[in-house]
Amino acid sequence: MAVTASSPPTSPARDVRAPAGPAAEAAAAPAAAATAFSSREWLVLLTLCCATFMCGLDFSIVTVALPDIGSGLGFSSAGTLQWVATASLLPSASLLPLFARVADLIGRKRLFTLGVAVFTLFSLGAAVANSPGVLIATRIGQGTAAAMIAPAAIALMTGYFTEGPKRARALGLNGAVMSLGFVLGALGGGIITSGFSWRWTMVALCVMGLLALAGAVTLPAIRESGAAKRMDIPGAILATAGLFGLVYGISNGGDQGWARPAAFWPIVGGLVLLAAFLLVERRHPEPLVPLSVLNRPTVKWSGLFGVITFGMCAGPTVLLSLYMQDVLGFTALQAGLSYLGEGAAATLGGVYVAKLLGRFGGVKVLSAGLLIQGVGTVAMFALPVHVNLAALLVTSSVMGLGHVFSVVSFITIMTSGVSEQDQGVVGGLSQLPQYVAAIGVSGLSAIAAARTNALASGASPSRADILGGLHAGMVTAGVVVLTGALLVGATLRKRTAA
Repeated sequence: MAVTASSPPTSPARDVRAPAGPAAEAAAAPAAAATAFSSREWLVLLTLCCATFMCGLDFSIVTVALPDIGSGLGFSSAGTLQWVATASLLPSASLLPLFARVADLIGRKRLFTLGVAVFTLFSLGAAVANSPGVLIATRIGQGTAAAMIAPAAIALMTGYFTEGPKRARALGLNGAVMSLGFVLGALGGGIITSGFSWRWTMVALCVMGLLALAGAVTLPAIRESGAAKRMDIPGAILATAGLFGLVYGISNGGDQGWARPAAFWPIVGGLVLLAAFLLVERRHPEPLVPLSVLNRPTVKWSGLFGVITFGMCAGPTVLLSLYMQDVLGFTALQAGLSYLGEGAAATLGGVYVAKLLGRFGGVKVLSAGLLIQGVGTVAMFALPVHVNLAALLVTSSVMGLGHVFSVVSFITIMTSGVSEQDQGVVGGLSQLPQYVAAIGVSGLSAIAAARTNALASGASPSRADILGGLHAGMVTAGVVVLTGALLVGATLRKRTAA
């Protein structure tokens, strides 16, 4: 692939790198030392990655457990049950900019520790919830805590690990853990709900929270800029309300249709509020999100590519779940096991992406990552109506590998060269694409449904009709990602040396 152009070496190159003597060892030592973590740095990284893993686990483990939650607590309808997932998603997305600035005001470590503690407490509350209302309330609490954790964790990572090979390696491992959390959540949710109660999914999150909290209280002190002195209240209200409306409308659009009032008007209202937010930020002396940060090409363009890679990975992942269960007839547990290839590829990519960033730079790795993700997604057009594990595992693994390359590189580019006082804000912005990218799930699901209905011609859709609709959604996602790969060079190559 594009990022592995160095293999295999020619004979002369092989001779140069062969039998290492003292000079060769001396030359290699600085490169190895540049990415080697001390025991304290490993503790920091494990703590931050544990919290990241917990947040990734939260979304997928609960999604798999929804049917059991509905029957166990007596939810009145599927629409009401969906609020178990939506109740966490909405505050996670809408409160990110607010808590990103709070991290700069009160300290990243303090906010991170508070967020982990709150998440753990509400996870325990969810485990013992005895009614739909109580569970949804605890899910709102979990989502609010996740909005505290996400920007603080990235800001801490960029603070503890200086810009360069170490930070790239740390972000790579964090990206791998994020993807692994999503995959293992789908698998673990299937296993837990098959043999135990759905409540154990919340207990698992509580245990992860306790581990992260134990690490959080031992984190070393970190230098805080303290530049921000007060909160931009109007900006906070407008940003929170605007993002809430946008994400709420997007989450409704895929289920109810984009023209329905529950989807259309929240999206319009959200966009109007976000436009007003930009006007307010232009005049505020200490804005929630400084426009100088938003106007940085490395922030706005890498953010766009973040939305593309997240949206066009989350969407096909949902379509793959439908393919495995509605076309192939897999159980939820079998479908979860089938994601292991994607998880393994993502983990492998996260381990090695730092080396690629050091050799080729963030822009080239981002372009290559989107290219790989796009090729894997388009190739899903070859998935047949019968079981072909090789095709399923290869296409999903290629998509997962490219996705991790893209995620780590866009965050690396976005956080590079940012002043100390804006690390919290940019940390929050780097996490926002994964929530806004819910439009990928809704949009691709709508495309798949429309194509399926067209193929069925009014009759009950067959497995072949469903597969045809899923193919349409998958190919659309692949084309969007490949287009993004082409745009990277035009928008970022001349603006960053990352």
